[in-house]
Amino acid sequence: MAVPGFTVGAFILLLHLSSVVNYPSGKVTKSCHGMVPEHGHSPQSDPVHHISVSQTTFLPGDQIKVTLSGKPFKGFLVEARDAENLSGPPIGSFTLIDSEVSQLLTCEDIRGSAVSHTSPSKKTEVKVYWNAPSSTPNHIKFLVTVVEKYKIYWVKIPGPVISRPNVPPFTTPEATVAPMPTLSPISHLTKSFNASDCGNKKFCVRSPLNCDPAKELACVFLSFTRHDQSVMVEMSGPSEGYLSFALSHDRWMGDDDAYMCIREDQIVHIQPSRLTGRSHPIMDSKDSLEDMAWRLADGVMQCSFRRNITLPGVKNRFDLNASYYIFLAGGAADDGRIHKHSKQPLITYGKYNVTGSPKNIGGSHSLLILKVHGALMFVAWMTTVSIGVLIARFFKPVWPKPLFGDAAWFQVHRGLMLTTSAFTFIAFLLPFIYRRGWNWHAGYHPFLGCTVMILAVLQLLLAAFRPPSHDPRRQMFNWTHWSVGTAARIIAVAAIFLGMDLPGLDLPGPWKTYAMIGFVAWHVGTEIVLEIHAYRLSRKVEILDDDRIQILQSCTVAEAEGHAFKKMVLAIYVCGNLTFLTMFLSAINHL
Repeated sequence: MAVPGFTVGAFILLLHLSSVVNYPSGKVTKSCHGMVPEHGHSPQSDPVHHISVSQTTFLPGDQIKVTLSGKPFKGFLVEARDAENLSGPPIGSFTLIDSEVSQLLTCEDIRGSAVSHTSPSKKTEVKVYWNAPSSTPNHIKFLVTVVEKYKIYWVKIPGPVISRPNVPPFTTPEATVAPMPTLSPISHLTKSFNASDCGNKKFCVRSPLNCDPAKELACVFLSFTRHDQSVMVEMSGPSEGYLSFALSHDRWMGDDDAYMCIREDQIVHIQPSRLTGRSHPIMDSKDSLEDMAWRLADGVMQCSFRRNITLPGVKNRFDLNASYYIFLAGGAADDGRIHKHSKQPLITYGKYNVTGSPKNIGGSHSLLILKVHGALMFVAWMTTVSIGVLIARFFKPVWPKPLFGDAAWFQVHRGLMLTTSAFTFIAFLLPFIYRRGWNWHAGYHPFLGCTVMILAVLQLLLAAFRPPSHDPRRQMFNWTHWSVGTAARIIAVAAIFLGMDLPGLDLPGPWKTYAMIGFVAWHVGTEIVLEIHAYRLSRKVEILDDDRIQILQSCTVAEAEGHAFKKMVLAIYVCGNLTFLTMFLSAINHL
């Protein structure tokens, strides 16, 4: 079935935790220059950790012990810099004392110029050696960023200054902790958003289409209202973690302008961010947003903000005069840290200019190409192949007359099987066309799909070289043909079960699982009924033949009755199959 993880499909969030806590492995090279974790929260102002050194003077080549200590913390980043130019590159290199706790980083192309944690385990003390290079400034200051947990961290805590001998004393004022940014005031919304102006004054994206957040708790709502050179944005939906939307040039995740409303306890943080690929979004400054407000009620999160249509001096924010695809997603959040979206994001069908004429639009949780993939696989492996198997197994005596040179049953069987192979081949190609390659995030589904495709091709090759009826090899062909076909059907059903749960074709549950189980039971039950009937009919004919009483007439009547029964069962089976198929195709169409 559909292949997950597709562009938007993954919007916001395969969680690869960012910086320090977000990078539990401590690979925080991105934060080397500013030493600021990309957590989307403001740093703390009063340090509770400190740095000590083994000596206050140094010569080139000296090795000085540096100790970071304080209340338990999870992550850290230590650097040494020119005390007279703290915004410059790191100076010197470090040597580890305990490689299980700390690791070396390469910052500004200087190997070992910073030290970070190796895991998010709690620690109260870290010791390393700083190695003075051959050419150094007169004064060196140690700086450290410490992360206690995701939302609590301190940036550039100043450590002691060490100096070369016989140089003028360091007189520059002590560096202080980076000041907390000035944020626009946050207010509480007093009432729910409504959709009364959608298409009139507001550009709205809604799911279900035409829902009203003021009346329906399940309504996912996003609106843009233009006011001169700014746009007021409203977002609403059921969520216990976060809601988000992004503007994108295409339907692939990456290089997107995103905005998130993240719940933390009973507070909602409104945060602009940028998406650089299939990874955790990078949080940006809130300075570009104004008039931020939020509301939590009845399991529904609502937030609003204003931003200028153009932001020429701000990186990563798109010009709202252009047209973009719009993604809407939501998911869980823990301690202000977002996790992968709970279902496939809603994606608009085309690009739209949110500052243009007001519109009222919807979107889909699955792209058309993936819907076609799922629909073709359902038709092939729930309908054509199952009917074709029953006809070959039970209807040879029912339709033995020639049709275009071969028995009618065989022509019908061959036509259904060729249709199955054609649908399977087309459906097989679609995810590769969409993904532009292999998807390593779809679990076992694509592997099973490839196996089914191989078996379907093998069946065609076997059929092309089928030996004549009286050929000695015919018996081997029959068993091989049956074995390969049965294996393909079983694996295809398993692939469908797995595919229904993938984000790219996330059918509503849990009914989809029960319906698929019902289809399998329906098919197996039909085969059992026909097998029992075939056995009883053969026994009846044998008894008539043994008694030698009206053999020809009685056998003919028994076979006619048997044929009528088979036709009736087949008609009921086809109707049932079409019912199951209609259920799944309707669900796919409404994604």
